[in-house]
Amino acid sequence: MKLIQSFLIFAFVLLSTNTISAQYGNGGYGNGYGSNRRMNSGMDQSRAQDKPKEIPVEVTVRKIIERVKPELNLDALQEIAISNILVESIKTQGILVKAEVSQEDKIKNIQALSEVTDRKIMELLNKDQKEKYTAMNEEAKNPKKSNSKKKAKQ
Repeated sequence: MKLIQSFLIFAFVLLSTNTISAQYGNGGYGNGYGSNRRMNSGMDQSRAQDKPKEIPVEVTVRKIIERVKPELNLDALQEIAISNILVESIKTQGILVKAEVSQEDKIKNIQALSEVTDRKIMELLNKDQKEKYTAMNEEAKNPKKSNSKKKAKQ
């Protein structure tokens, strides 16, 4: 009788120890005390990874100016003025994209913003620069056509 009683007590202690340690996750105390806390931290990390890092407006404007400056032969004053116009335009475009309106309205608003931005930039350019700027915009709008023309010339 004593043997059966001691065996039952031993089995009970063994099974209860396993249940107790399972509550803490990964069988130990050093892992954040439970899976609930670990799940939340894992979810926080996945949320941070889902959203891509936004490129600062100034970096985008700098890249645009570096591409446009040699083609248009911009002077320092024109470069600064166009940079300011582009910064304002890109920030406004970001606001328009995040606005809760229909896709068609977003497209219309962005096209209107683009036209206003082009008009402001054109005011700063001389006659030769305006022609080059217009040609650059047409090429940017129709890249496939211009690439096929270049290939045909070569």
